[in-house]
Amino acid sequence: MRWQGDEQSNNVEDVRGSGGGGGGFGIGGGTVGIGTIVIALLGSWFFGVSPGTILGLLSGGGSPAQVQQVPNRPPANDQETQFIRTVLRYTETTWTQIFQQNGATYTPPILRLYEGSTPTGGCGMGEAAVGPFYCPADRKVYLDVSFFNLMQQRFQVGGEFTQAYVIAHEVGHHVQNLLGISGKVDSMRRRLSETEANALSVRVELQADCFAGVWAYHTNEAKQIIEQGDVESALKAASAIGDDALQRRARGEVVPDSFTHGTSEQRMRWFSKGLQTGSVQQCNTFDARQL
Repeated sequence: MRWQGDEQSNNVEDVRGSGGGGGGFGIGGGTVGIGTIVIALLGSWFFGVSPGTILGLLSGGGSPAQVQQVPNRPPANDQETQFIRTVLRYTETTWTQIFQQNGATYTPPILRLYEGSTPTGGCGMGEAAVGPFYCPADRKVYLDVSFFNLMQQRFQVGGEFTQAYVIAHEVGHHVQNLLGISGKVDSMRRRLSETEANALSVRVELQADCFAGVWAYHTNEAKQIIEQGDVESALKAASAIGDDALQRRARGEVVPDSFTHGTSEQRMRWFSKGLQTGSVQQCNTFDARQL
């Protein structure tokens, strides 16, 4: 992936090394059993929302307990951090243009870099073990960069374009939040059965995959960032993190009613649709008869 020398975003909080960790999940003042925590970790293992949000729902509580924010500091200037800031800037440029073309204003998210765990502004404690996530309450993307090493070790998928896809997916959730999609979906979930709510979550996640593809299309049009093998590596990552692949790997069987992110084939297809068309309108997973 070509990115060196391009403009970098200033919307990065770097709290690595600041001791921002906490003593576990505090949800609504109550306690959460280990079984519930395992469910939350599985449910948000890849490219989802904070496990604190899931734990809040599972424990019957309201919003996750608020925690004290840790001080921010300027982000480091190593190559990995420069890459993350550049990718975030790419997303800002793409979505600003798309929103302007539709008579709207894009407000970019803040990306927080952390190590181990970090407090959020309304989604409980962020934990590195569950991967990157977006918190709609504070409009921030949370990322522990060690996750990228975990992807390589556990699933043999990596590369800079794959990492960019991960970031763009989380920014896709921010776009959903700005468009009011997230709020409507959350309201609908409360009236649905668990199976129906899971099916709705799949549509949310596949749309974020498609939005990541839209980002890649427009950024490549403007900057020619994609090199040979980049798209293949991103598709390999999308395949590796499909619900069916994860469940088969974890327990040797697949339970479709429990899917929350989509199958490997679905995730590849919707990312590809966004990448091939560059059209937000093509990402309407909620009206799609077949995912």
